[in-house]
Amino acid sequence: MNVTNFLKHHYRHFNAAALIDAAEGYNKHLAEGGKMMITLAGAMSTAEMGIQLAELIRQDKVQIISCTGANLEEDIFNLVAHDFYERVPNYRDLTPADEQALLERHMNRVTDTCIPEEEAMRRLEHSVLKFWEKADKAGERYFPHEFFYQILKSGELEQYYQIDPKDSWMLAAAEKNLPIICPGWEDSTLGNIFAGHVISGDVKNVHTVRTGIEYMIYLAEWYTQQATEESKVGFFQIGGGIAGDFPICVVPMLHQDLQRTSVPLWGYFCQISDSTTSYGSYSGAVPNEKITWGKLGQDTPKYIIESDATIVAPLVFAMVLGQ
Repeated sequence: MNVTNFLKHHYRHFNAAALIDAAEGYNKHLAEGGKMMITLAGAMSTAEMGIQLAELIRQDKVQIISCTGANLEEDIFNLVAHDFYERVPNYRDLTPADEQALLERHMNRVTDTCIPEEEAMRRLEHSVLKFWEKADKAGERYFPHEFFYQILKSGELEQYYQIDPKDSWMLAAAEKNLPIICPGWEDSTLGNIFAGHVISGDVKNVHTVRTGIEYMIYLAEWYTQQATEESKVGFFQIGGGIAGDFPICVVPMLHQDLQRTSVPLWGYFCQISDSTTSYGSYSGAVPNEKITWGKLGQDTPKYIIESDATIVAPLVFAMVLGQ
């Protein structure tokens, strides 16, 4: 029995049934000529979501990605330093002294997974700094993801690859030159490192890396060109936060601030989240709240799966991939 058949046989109620509905809705949206944005919050790259996300990219089942700076860089960290990562299954039992010991070994913990500073972060810093400095001296400016594309396409990291390259979603995205939106990139390891190199004078122009406002302008033009009544853009949101809230706002911005009223609303919406509905929470807001903000319509197909994205997303993606 393949994954899809197993899920359809056993996943019949509650969040399990919502998973099936969302996956079938995703497939229906694509079959009708739609496009899809996937948003990545949390540490989905460290959770190795790239194994399936890369295949979705290769099969043209996602046309644009919005992600945090952490997810942008952590896929590459995993690509070049996978064998140096350490898993800590008993992370809930760690004492402050245990955590200090990890710090002294330069092992940065993300839940049960420790990212090695030297082999991952410093190795990538060594490469990206050359590209920052080159662009800076030439008076050129690029988005964070464009710098990563340049590095990956240059081949200079290939000697360090420690996973099958087909399991890196950033490599797949670079090969397709896939549009990526990375709001709040400053809140990432490489963002902090860039700030340090500007302060030290290695990079003269802080705007050598293009900004979040420019990402919104870039997204506005992309959406205006790509979203039509015949080919609407769907929104598949993993987690909450800025990775989801920033890009979904492009539609009300186009309608309300630019009066591009002929641009359609998002044509599909699904969120995987374990955030509870609470006062003022974006991550925990039910999809219908987005109607009041001009993001979704009353007839937009809407799904919410209240569960752990590291468990749920691979199952949805398996159905979308026909596995």
